[in-house]
Amino acid sequence: MPASPVTPASSSRLGHSLKPRQLIMMGLGSAIGAGLFLGSGVGVQAAGPAVLVSYLVAGALVIIVMNALGEMAAAKPTSGAFSVYAADAMGATAGATVGWLWWVQLVIVIAAEAVGAAGLLATVWPVIPVPMAALAFMLFFTAINLLGVKNFGEFEFWFAILKVAAILAFIAIGIALLMGWLPQVASPGLSNFTQHGGFAPKGLAGIGAALLVVVFAFGGTEIVAVAAAETEDPERSIARAIRTVAWRILVFYIGSLSVIIAVVPWTSESLKSPFAAVLAVANIPGAATAITLIAVIALLSALNANLYGASRMIYSLAQRREAPAVLGWTDPRQVPVIAVLASVLFGFAATIMELLFPDKVLPVLLNIVGSTCLLVWTLSLVSQLVLRRRADRLGTRLPFRMAGFPWLTVCALGILALIFGLLLSEAHTRLQFLSMVALTAVIAAGSAIARRMREA
Repeated sequence: MPASPVTPASSSRLGHSLKPRQLIMMGLGSAIGAGLFLGSGVGVQAAGPAVLVSYLVAGALVIIVMNALGEMAAAKPTSGAFSVYAADAMGATAGATVGWLWWVQLVIVIAAEAVGAAGLLATVWPVIPVPMAALAFMLFFTAINLLGVKNFGEFEFWFAILKVAAILAFIAIGIALLMGWLPQVASPGLSNFTQHGGFAPKGLAGIGAALLVVVFAFGGTEIVAVAAAETEDPERSIARAIRTVAWRILVFYIGSLSVIIAVVPWTSESLKSPFAAVLAVANIPGAATAITLIAVIALLSALNANLYGASRMIYSLAQRREAPAVLGWTDPRQVPVIAVLASVLFGFAATIMELLFPDKVLPVLLNIVGSTCLLVWTLSLVSQLVLRRRADRLGTRLPFRMAGFPWLTVCALGILALIFGLLLSEAHTRLQFLSMVALTAVIAAGSAIARRMREA
């Protein structure tokens, strides 16, 4: 058997029924969340038109991370993904820590997405009670994940299609508006890029502040590496998905933000809902309702994907004896049923607590895990740095090789170091960063102690 840059991990009991088209659309959809449709205006207000620089930096970072994960996933498709790669590169404690950290983040976010989607839906149809809708969403997507990966993949495929179609339609409307092609609507031109203080009215400080906002919009893209383990012909599928997805994500974000900045002054209060603001200028009826419903779809898509990702990660941890063995059980359809139920159980509990005590439970939990995706990306890049060098030294053939190694990996680590520095420099994000560090330390210590007890 040829040398491998990663050690074996058991994923053989999971199925391989995800189609390449589903993996590609999952990659696209995972980076297009409700934050783009509703929250991108925060970044614009922080930096003005120069928010495009923040998106370019964050987008470049995500492209490098996706390529690094793609290289490792093509070489070793496993449901543990970056957790397994961290274990191979830095030891079992590192692998268990990043796996548990990601799982904790996802199960908290699942609850936030259910409550958030229910709250948004209530603004359109107030007759639907928020508690009932939130719990119904949780039950529905639990059932989808229990029915098998093929059903999950098909739902994510169509969710992603809807989100991508919405963005393309938005960009097309924006171009028509700017070109003066819409009847009875004057073109605003491109003056908003330079008026109201210029392109970068708040300078580098504004670009940095916006970077802290926009980088989290790309969180979730790492799930493609997890899903690769259950995809047909994973070696080819993951490489194709990475090549297809990475640049399109950047184009979608830059295209959408360029339209927003051109049409709506960055000083406008209407940027609280930027997509709806543009459509209102274009005189599109029902714009606010349409954007709200798309945001609901985006949240539900993320809920579905995060439940899938959480269940596969804890399944992988169980397979490696880093979690209770029962979580590694699969049913005849190759679904890790106990892992799905365990992942959704915390989500149900957090959802109920948030509904009983609004704005008191989830904000605290989200603050603790808010920066964990950045740590996952950091450890993934470090793993790729170690494993790629190991593979090159051993002469291992890699199905997909990331271009620009090691310089692009080092560059991405530098960007992440800058972001961590910015998190520490801002009073409102410092606590979030320190909470993430404390949680990581607790998980690492617990994993190390549990391993010693097993081996004693």
